[in-house]
Amino acid sequence: MIATNNYFKEIDKIDFSELPEAFRKGHDFLERVTDQGNNWTSYQSSDSIKKTIDIYLAKLNEFVNNKKTSSKQKKNENQRQPDKKVKKEVTIKQDPIKPDDSSKRKSRKGISKDNDQMPAMVERIPEELRFIKRFVNLDGKSKTKEEILRFVNSLQKSILEKRIRKTSSYSEQIKYIQDKLVEVYNTMKAKITMKLKPETYEELKNLTGQERVLQSINFIKRYIGLNGKTGMKEKAKQLLLQINRSMDKGTITDNDPYISEIHELKKNLKAFTTGKAQKVLEIEKTTLNGLEGILGCTCQNLNGIDGKPAIMNSMDFANMEFATIGLKGKWFDLIGDPSRNFTAMVFGKPKMGKSYLCIDFAGYLARHHGKVLYVAKEEGLDYTLQQKLNDKDVAHPNLDVASILPDSLALYDFIFLDSVNRLGLEPGDLNRLKQSNPAKSFVFIFQSTKDGKFRGANTFQHDVDIVIEVPEKGKAVQIGRFNQGGEMEIFKAA
Repeated sequence: MIATNNYFKEIDKIDFSELPEAFRKGHDFLERVTDQGNNWTSYQSSDSIKKTIDIYLAKLNEFVNNKKTSSKQKKNENQRQPDKKVKKEVTIKQDPIKPDDSSKRKSRKGISKDNDQMPAMVERIPEELRFIKRFVNLDGKSKTKEEILRFVNSLQKSILEKRIRKTSSYSEQIKYIQDKLVEVYNTMKAKITMKLKPETYEELKNLTGQERVLQSINFIKRYIGLNGKTGMKEKAKQLLLQINRSMDKGTITDNDPYISEIHELKKNLKAFTTGKAQKVLEIEKTTLNGLEGILGCTCQNLNGIDGKPAIMNSMDFANMEFATIGLKGKWFDLIGDPSRNFTAMVFGKPKMGKSYLCIDFAGYLARHHGKVLYVAKEEGLDYTLQQKLNDKDVAHPNLDVASILPDSLALYDFIFLDSVNRLGLEPGDLNRLKQSNPAKSFVFIFQSTKDGKFRGANTFQHDVDIVIEVPEKGKAVQIGRFNQGGEMEIFKAA
């Protein structure tokens, strides 16, 4: 089993020249972002980079295991049938299309779907299949000698650059295409109408339908294409609309391997399209690096942003627009209106109303501002939690409850941890959690000591935006950076 802790040891046993291009690119990406395995900070801090590497390792393990299995099967078959040889031959005919051939052409283009299988959804169509598809599309088309030459040159370039290798599972078809194109070029005059024999067309056409690019990947490519360009607001709106439509139709589901990236780019697109001051869509470098790994491209011409500049003119800064949540009513009175990626901590003695306060807040956010996860480690999924949900009447489709902290928080905009102490988390764990999910908001609930101070390192109080204390039963006081001194009666009806 190849994993992050043994990758560079196990990888020495693999000949990458025999692997498909996608694995070679995955290996190059892993080496680049980890500095040859010497620094895994990017892997640990970036969701996109971590997911890309994890998927690469999973597929690499699957490929290696399948190869071992197929080698054993092939060896057994050769032992049983040592004299049996299979030879496959395909041909091409370059005669111009005749009028009486039209019915045949129609029948072979309408290939029977009896043997069709659902295509495999992939991040990138292999280079070989791109050329096979391009060759199939020549059927019935009139092409000049220059156009045929360009095709031959681009194919040979891919072979020379080893983007197509002899070990490819499509090597037979690629060799056939190359030989036939050269033959056509050497014998044709100024122009020719290409016509493939029915069996050739059917075989190659079927190959091109075996793999299809994930819809999420197509959206990510378009998103990256908007980066750093002016006048892209309308295109960004259309992209956001199409993503939402695909999710509504089920074309992109929660099981999509890149659903977390889709949620993140949706937020960025929404902020960009609704922000009057923001003229250019900007993608941070860590995010861009992760997306680069997903697409398997170099993308070196794309420059992400590091964040806000270290020095800004005060007039420019004063005119900047920051996206806030839009809190109203008692929550605005208590907290103010923080940004969508705020962090808050709530602490107080037992039985004072901390959980009631936070469950009420979770319900409000679920009803008005997004998807919420409430991790109730303190009480678990039991009758007590159910009563609090019912008392505050906060049950909602956008509010999930859990007794554990799940591995992925991709689906959620707001996460409540009740309590940090029961979950066994230290300030360093909370900071890493926030760094891994920079666009999400967190509410950390702490147990308190007998004298009313929260359990944990005092430095953590300075790392959050909002600090809410419950000093006495039913009363909450905001003592953080925003709206200091804001108060709320916890058990009072809204």
